Amino acid sequence: MKILIAGAGAVGTHLAKLLAREHHDIILIDETEEKLSDINSNFDLMALHGNPSSIAILKEAGADRADLFIGVTPDEARNMTCCMLAAKLGTKKTVARVDNYEYTLAENRAFFKSVGIGSVIYPELLAGREIAHNVQRSWTRQWIEVQGGALVLIGIKVRRNARLLDIPLRNLCGPEAPYHVVAIKRNGDTLIPHGNDSLQDGDLVYFMTTPKYADYMREITDKEDYPDVKNLFIMGGGDTSLHTVQNMPDGMHAKIFEADERRCAELGEIVTNKHTMIIHGDGRDPELLADEGIHRAQAFAALSDNSEANILACLAAKQMGVRKTVAMVENTDYIGMAENLDIGSIVNKKTLAAGHIYQMMLKADVASMKSLVVANADVAEFPVPEGARITRKPIKDLGLPVTVTLGGLVREGRGLLINGNTQIMPGDTVVAFCLENAINKLARFFT
Repeated sequence: MKILIAGAGAVGTHLAKLLAREHHDIILIDETEEKLSDINSNFDLMALHGNPSSIAILKEAGADRADLFIGVTPDEARNMTCCMLAAKLGTKKTVARVDNYEYTLAENRAFFKSVGIGSVIYPELLAGREIAHNVQRSWTRQWIEVQGGALVLIGIKVRRNARLLDIPLRNLCGPEAPYHVVAIKRNGDTLIPHGNDSLQDGDLVYFMTTPKYADYMREITDKEDYPDVKNLFIMGGGDTSLHTVQNMPDGMHAKIFEADERRCAELGEIVTNKHTMIIHGDGRDPELLADEGIHRAQAFAALSDNSEANILACLAAKQMGVRKTVAMVENTDYIGMAENLDIGSIVNKKTLAAGHIYQMMLKADVASMKSLVVANADVAEFPVPEGARITRKPIKDLGLPVTVTLGGLVREGRGLLINGNTQIMPGDTVVAFCLENAINKLARFFT
């Protein structure tokens, strides 16, 4: 595919690196030459110095022949203008990064498409929804529901008391088992396990199961003493924090700690969740946290713009007794460090944005896709059409990529786990866990 990316900031650079590895024809456009120099020398792509909203620059980049235009500059108005111009010049698909929740509403999609903006993406909204969804359960690192909850993918850090350890998976996860181990994160590497592998103390394990067995998974992983989250403390009053509290489930209460008095006043005007309190102060101040009752909080989310501060704040919260912590880590160099420090859940807006955009590029129809920042993997839902290659043989005989595992499927609304003898049928929706950008290879089996 020929892909034009406007904006060599954090999201644009991350996307360019990701897509260049798959040998797409990538052109990265930015007005700041310094931003382009490093990425141009280290990756197989073309860097174009210029204004991405210039018609002349877009023509030079080949917008008339482009398959996809991605506008991810810091200015949403420029992103939208670039997309409209690129579409008018002949680009097939466009996506614009925005900072306005109104633009993401389904009722406005037809309007944006009519002016050449095929899709909009709001990373802070994606991150807020992700955090609000995952923070509810202090015993999990990840909780992803599939097809309205027919299946669930649960990421759990297993400790020495879990009764699943040191048992070969062929004995642990037989055909009748109510769960499937789809991946293991161990010592910095993500593994697709096989029958002879076993779980070890300290592994981050991704289980596929059905919702009715969630309590059972909690029991066998020795997480029964972890409380459900009712009180959430949030450090930082940015847009991600705003959308986190706006998407909280009923029954959860939050306190946002923001050092900027003006931003506190803004949040007081725009936060509509009545169970949210805005506190003017530094979310790293232990005296302030103690005064506000952190001993009653089951979760702490550090969502400031400073990755280092977020990591340190989560460590401090854990020392104060909080069981569940979430850190927003935008500097990818710090993700491994945060994981080694056992921070808890890690959120990266670039990864969320990349997953959303990457879904648009797949050859197969993909119902949804999530990129897991810690596992460096993707989880995708593939609807199965008539005649798809995936339906021709049992799973064990299909020759699937070794960096892929199929965790489960949904058939007529019912979630089912997958094993080697499973025969996929048209109309099913299959949930796949993919490493090393293997999702595009797997997509060929669904066409």
